[in-house]
Amino acid sequence: MKKILVAMSGGVDSTVVAYLLQKEGFHVEGVYMKLHDNPPYHAKNIANVEKVAEYLGIRHHILDLGDRFSEAVFMPFVETYKSGLTPNPCVLCNRNIKLGALLEFAQSKGFDYLATGHYAQIKEGFIYEAVDKSKDQSYFLSNVKKEALDKVIFPLGKRFKSDVKQIAAEIPVLKSIATQKESTEICFVEESYLDVLKEHTEIDLPGDVVDTEGNVIGRHRGYMHYTIGQRRGFTLKVAHDPHYVIDIDAANNRIVVGLREALDTERFTTKELNMFIPEKSFEAYVKIRYRSQKTPCRVEIKEDSAEVELLQKVQGLAPGQAAVFYDNEKVLGSGWII
Repeated sequence: MKKILVAMSGGVDSTVVAYLLQKEGFHVEGVYMKLHDNPPYHAKNIANVEKVAEYLGIRHHILDLGDRFSEAVFMPFVETYKSGLTPNPCVLCNRNIKLGALLEFAQSKGFDYLATGHYAQIKEGFIYEAVDKSKDQSYFLSNVKKEALDKVIFPLGKRFKSDVKQIAAEIPVLKSIATQKESTEICFVEESYLDVLKEHTEIDLPGDVVDTEGNVIGRHRGYMHYTIGQRRGFTLKVAHDPHYVIDIDAANNRIVVGLREALDTERFTTKELNMFIPEKSFEAYVKIRYRSQKTPCRVEIKEDSAEVELLQKVQGLAPGQAAVFYDNEKVLGSGWII
């Protein structure tokens, strides 16, 4: 009998994963990860996990990965904002923690597979989009090491969220546990990312707003308050048309603004590639943010960077985000936008 360790949060998705795998005849155990310092948050979730484990009659583990999470995800999140870039901690977390440190734990305990509640699919060693495109998380999984994919399963990837809710209705314990907010945002950000940043650095650093030629045309509250494409929160001396943030100059505490068309991008570069294919030159589709549409492109790889030529202009390209390359629904690889 195959042994599968299920990453459990105490919520609906991970509970359904454990329930389905047990029904399929696997030996199932659960694991809850403590990633950040929030005792009430963990206490509630662990209580839920315990109730689910008791109902299913399975063993569960509590794994404290706080130090590794801080080093690999949380502090890079802070430092990336300090550098004037826009971080994507969920991409780092999937690579280093959920399908990194947690997978190592599963293998050390003799499990054949690690299962998670991600909405994505794995076919023939590649990540594919989930059947339910509204829940698809393939973008966030694009930086995972290729060798990890042989030991991971995503039981929800072939299901729609509506189907998962129907299955959840079959599990009485889910009606008795504290309801969990749908995990659509960064787990360690309760209200605003600025609340997190100000505990580690000074975020209110008023400075100049400049145009694309370097002329001072206004003032801002502090560059970490802004992301590419933002059009509010700064003051301009004179502006008849809406202006948008098109660049962040952290070294000089300035933000650069311009008209909407200044956000247009036709080419960009990515670094620290994580490719699932050997080709160095190819045509594909690229997503520059989680919620962006796929855009056709040409990719030229040189060593550990890629030059990306877009066949359609995009707006809001933010250095620090992941650019993910697709062949229709299949993830070809990714890199960090610079």
